[in-house]
Amino acid sequence: MTEQRLRAHSPRRALVAGALALAGLTAGPAMAQDDPIRVGILHSLSGTMAISETTLKETVEMLIEQQNAEGGLLGRELEPVVVDPASDWPRFAEQARQLLSEDEVDVIFGAWTSVSRKSVLPVVEELNGLLFYPVQYEGEESSENVFYLGAAPNQQAIPAVDYLMNQVGVERWALLGTDYVYPRTTNKILEQYLQDSGVAAEDIMINYTPFGHSDWQSIVSEVREFGSQGKKTAVVSTINGDANVPFYTELGNQGVSASDIPVVAFSVGEQELSGMDTEPLVGHLAAWNYFMSVPTEENLDFIQAWHEFQGDTDAVTNDPMEAHYIGFNMWVKAVQRAGTTDVDAVKEAMIGVTVPNLSGGYAAMMPNHHATKPVMIGEIQPDGQFAVVWETPGEVPGDAWSDYLPESADIIADWRRPLACGNYNVATATCSGQDYGD
Repeated sequence: MTEQRLRAHSPRRALVAGALALAGLTAGPAMAQDDPIRVGILHSLSGTMAISETTLKETVEMLIEQQNAEGGLLGRELEPVVVDPASDWPRFAEQARQLLSEDEVDVIFGAWTSVSRKSVLPVVEELNGLLFYPVQYEGEESSENVFYLGAAPNQQAIPAVDYLMNQVGVERWALLGTDYVYPRTTNKILEQYLQDSGVAAEDIMINYTPFGHSDWQSIVSEVREFGSQGKKTAVVSTINGDANVPFYTELGNQGVSASDIPVVAFSVGEQELSGMDTEPLVGHLAAWNYFMSVPTEENLDFIQAWHEFQGDTDAVTNDPMEAHYIGFNMWVKAVQRAGTTDVDAVKEAMIGVTVPNLSGGYAAMMPNHHATKPVMIGEIQPDGQFAVVWETPGEVPGDAWSDYLPESADIIADWRRPLACGNYNVATATCSGQDYGD
């Protein structure tokens, strides 16, 4: 039993129950009013994804602490219930079921990889839970029980390719990814998009490696050879987790600089760079919806709060943290609007909720359960931070279904009644449901 679960079954709650029993009362609305609102945190604290997800667990804990300092929510304290699925995808499903069935949490913030999210989806739909997902993903999905706070491909991958094509003059593309659903689906979209943009098939190289892959010598050599054919070449990286450390190390070992073959990454941010020698990586890129270097008042306040929470002025912030910040504040606002934590009421209240983001704008929750977000391209600096070199003039609505795949070009998601469908085909006027298999 975790420390947090011990707190969930705390002596204070036992004393309240005992007092009610002595008074001849049963646990009813009055006691429910005194009970904390339980917030499930489902992030890997061990295994290959711990390098990225541990920080997200701590982010939600900080947000809960801040909300409690402001009086809680609906007059009740928020209580974190933390589990560690240990980068093991079936355990995400098991522990999501445990959070909803045994710990009776009101909401879950969690998951990073798409395979972990897809493991949780059937559980939250069966038990009518709420999952706030904070990481960029491949799209081609919309669940009534999930709110997607990370970027869809049209909010990250497509703008990044456009930047490299139009601003850098890239003509050859090496799409490197970890071997699972997010990189494979994202690269499928990118491959079609590049070919639609006039890129020849022989100018697109695709390679997949397992989670935790460490031997990058031969793959980086292949990329160097691929890029030596007289056309400007870039790497589009959907490599996840701690495999990024040896990948970037090998780039440095083989002298692959950003001026030769720039790398744009979708899963590498300030947190992943904080433990690396970034000097050889200067000039390589990342596409996100937030960077720690964004000079807004909201961001400076968030960074200061994070440093105080961590007790470390060197602690970095990153994009998925901002996604949790936005998602948590949206959930709080929706609960306040609904006047209850009831899942059906909160789901309905969420659509249209708008909260400030950390880059000076606002994030709005759309009917397809995706948020509006700005898109930024950042260049790695010697100190591990990113200098923003390009950004969209405003927020981009997240597209649940890609316009660039023939099988999904006619599909939309809209969870408002009477349509209430995450997979509606506008050509056939049918809602065919969703298969979450990968």
